Amino acid sequence: MPRKNNGYSTFEVFNYGFLSVLSLLCILPLLHIFAVSLSSRAAATGGLVTLWPIDFTTAAYMETFGNDKFSNALFIGIERTVLGTVVSMVVITLAAYSLSKRSRVFPGRGVYAWYLIFTMLFNGGIVPTYLIVSETHLTNSIWALVIPGAVNVWNLILMINFFRSIPAEMEEAAVVDGAGHIQTLVRVFLPVSAPVIATLSLFTMVTHWNSFFDGIIYLTKPDQYPLSTFLHTIIVQENFNNTGISQEKLAMLSNRTVKASQIFVSAIPILLVYPFLQKYFVKGIMIGSVKE
Repeated sequence: MPRKNNGYSTFEVFNYGFLSVLSLLCILPLLHIFAVSLSSRAAATGGLVTLWPIDFTTAAYMETFGNDKFSNALFIGIERTVLGTVVSMVVITLAAYSLSKRSRVFPGRGVYAWYLIFTMLFNGGIVPTYLIVSETHLTNSIWALVIPGAVNVWNLILMINFFRSIPAEMEEAAVVDGAGHIQTLVRVFLPVSAPVIATLSLFTMVTHWNSFFDGIIYLTKPDQYPLSTFLHTIIVQENFNNTGISQEKLAMLSNRTVKASQIFVSAIPILLVYPFLQKYFVKGIMIGSVKE
């Protein structure tokens, strides 16, 4: 192992210290929200809670999980995330496989690639996008949240570069054995592409789980809102009519504890998924982001 000099050791100390502080800045707000959700109304309203619950109570969680509107929004949020991730990954994988080929195999590849990059840099804006979604009768349906953002060009570029890093000999062997494009993609490319598929799937899942603006634009009925849009109406717009909780119960529990419990519950799905995909992160991003 090479001997570390003083400069390298100083950089390591600074790097670990900086990342530790950055990690705390991400974790502390979540701990504060969790502590508020488990505190009494008086402590939460008085701003006495920091990182530890005061007058411990689970009343806010009992009310949250017993709330039909919250459960419905949670189900729609999960449905949107799963459906959106599957659709997006299928479309991106098929497009990346085609665009990773040489021009002699796929004539016109450059035209398609530049067209996609152009849409990444320039787009029509909210009004033209809304008109397209409206004219295709997607409004007030889950597809309005899934189809317009199905192709993320940045993720597509990462997938193309990953496919190009796969040795050409593997594809040539499959072709010699009589495999077509679909068989080559399924039996050769996909089995060795777990890192980039897992990484891009996590990116797409987080995007769908946190997106709230498209729900406000394309959905007119509050009972169709996914969880992110549902929470936005409560937290930012402070429209407590959508909580499904009576004013008497809100007066007993405090708005802060109810909102904190709903925010914490909304973060749990991503927190549960991330550890299973984290091991693919570095390999998937590094290989996919390096262009030969």
